[in-house]
Amino acid sequence: MAYIIGSILIVIALIITGLILRKRVYDVVDRYEAWKMDIMDRNINAELSRIKILNLSGETQDKFEAWKERWEHIVTKELTDIEELLFDAEAAADRYRFSRAKKTLAEVEKILQTVEVEIEQIIKEVDELLHSEEESRKEIEHVEPTLKDLRKKLSQNRYQYGKAESYFEARLDELFNELASYYQLVEGGNYLEAKELVDKLKLSLDNLEKQFDEFPQLYRMCKQELPSQLDDLLSGIKEMKSEGYRVEHLAFEKEIRNYQQKLLHMVDKLDNGDMANAEILIEEIEVRSKEMYQLLEKEAIAKNYVETKMPTYQHVMEEVTATFHHTKQEVDQLQKAYYFEDSDMEKYLSLEKSIAKLNSQMEAVVSEMEEEKSPHTKLRNEIEAALKEIETLKESHEAFKKRIQNLRKDELEAKEKLTEMRNQLYSIQRKLKKSNVPGVPTFIWNLIETANDKNARVVKALENQPLEMAEVQQALNDAKNAVSHCMEQTNLMLEQAYLTEQVIQYANRYRSQYPLLAEKLSESERLFRKYEYELALENAAKAVEEVEPGALKRIEVHQSEVEE
Repeated sequence: MAYIIGSILIVIALIITGLILRKRVYDVVDRYEAWKMDIMDRNINAELSRIKILNLSGETQDKFEAWKERWEHIVTKELTDIEELLFDAEAAADRYRFSRAKKTLAEVEKILQTVEVEIEQIIKEVDELLHSEEESRKEIEHVEPTLKDLRKKLSQNRYQYGKAESYFEARLDELFNELASYYQLVEGGNYLEAKELVDKLKLSLDNLEKQFDEFPQLYRMCKQELPSQLDDLLSGIKEMKSEGYRVEHLAFEKEIRNYQQKLLHMVDKLDNGDMANAEILIEEIEVRSKEMYQLLEKEAIAKNYVETKMPTYQHVMEEVTATFHHTKQEVDQLQKAYYFEDSDMEKYLSLEKSIAKLNSQMEAVVSEMEEEKSPHTKLRNEIEAALKEIETLKESHEAFKKRIQNLRKDELEAKEKLTEMRNQLYSIQRKLKKSNVPGVPTFIWNLIETANDKNARVVKALENQPLEMAEVQQALNDAKNAVSHCMEQTNLMLEQAYLTEQVIQYANRYRSQYPLLAEKLSESERLFRKYEYELALENAAKAVEEVEPGALKRIEVHQSEVEE
């Protein structure tokens, strides 16, 4: 029983599935039927009739007939085939032959898609043809009057085009012939070919129009203006040569004649309508001509500079040479009395060498001027450089002169300083003699003797021939230090002696009251009489400070006031 029920259920399921699949096939058939009807309802004939405004002949006639034939084939054959195929698909679905129905429907879809592409292509080609005709017509509306204007312009301005008039006439004739060909193609219905011709004609016209605009200026520059400029330049160079300007080294004449030949050749090319490289040549000549004028002007300015500065140059060089000659004589004399450092001699020899070099350079410049071969620009550079060197040399020379003058100055200053130090030593000795101290310590006499010895060494150094100032300065410094030290120690010793006397006198008021103080003061007096003033002061000061703290400070203040 279960098997029977199962079988029944399977049958029912198969029936339901079949019905569903058949319904799907019917739906697809309906959709393709609607697609087919939509294609049939399209007014393709109306699209094709749009080209009837054109000349239906030649290429246009062929295309129109091909499009019409293709559309009729679609309607009468391919759409009819689709109807039969849709019927077969329904029949196969009714018999539950769904695989066959699916295959048939796929074929229908392929046919419909192909038909759609073909219809789209037909409409596209129709649009292209109409658009080509419209664009060509619009362009011709601009091209034709432009050609007429160019012919009129050539007729009215023939002198601006010279022999190239025939070239431009021929080019205009070619374009007018192409214009006539365009009308023939349109008359014959060949609109696409006419469009290609118009595009080519427009491009040629644009190029010719540009040539019409540029040619007169290029022709005038190459035939008249530039040759005239080059002639003026040649004439100017000849005139400068006759006036003594040195421009041969520039070799402009050859270069100018080369440009003149190039211009003649370019004019021949322009007469034949060949404008290639004309603008490049014009720019090259204009730039180069400007450079030539600048170089010639520079030579003229340099000539004036050389003629103006040469006397000054020679005069300055003579002055420098004469001044150095005087310095040389002075050095020869000074070398007998003074020792020259190596660095000073190096500077002197360097100056001598530099002056010799500058004199040699000046002689070379004078020789070049007399030979009249070197350009003035070169001479100017040489003179300018020489004048700068002379200024530098003069500064070095002045510095050297000051240096050698300082030798005498240093000698005089050393002698003055020696006299001053001798007077200082004499003053010290007088001061010692006038002092009331019991005696002078031995170390003071030793310092005085040392200072005298140092002064004697300065005298000896000053007596050397040649005089070596470095040695003099060293001896002078040693003597100066010795004298200063002697003065300092002498003054200190006297101050200590005077202060010791003051302290002892002050402390005497306590001598009877303080036996210990009296003993220390006696020791201090003993040291004082033996010239031990520093130790005497130390003992006396210590003794009085023990009795009266601060007493030493008051005594020192009082002593200072008295000395002032």
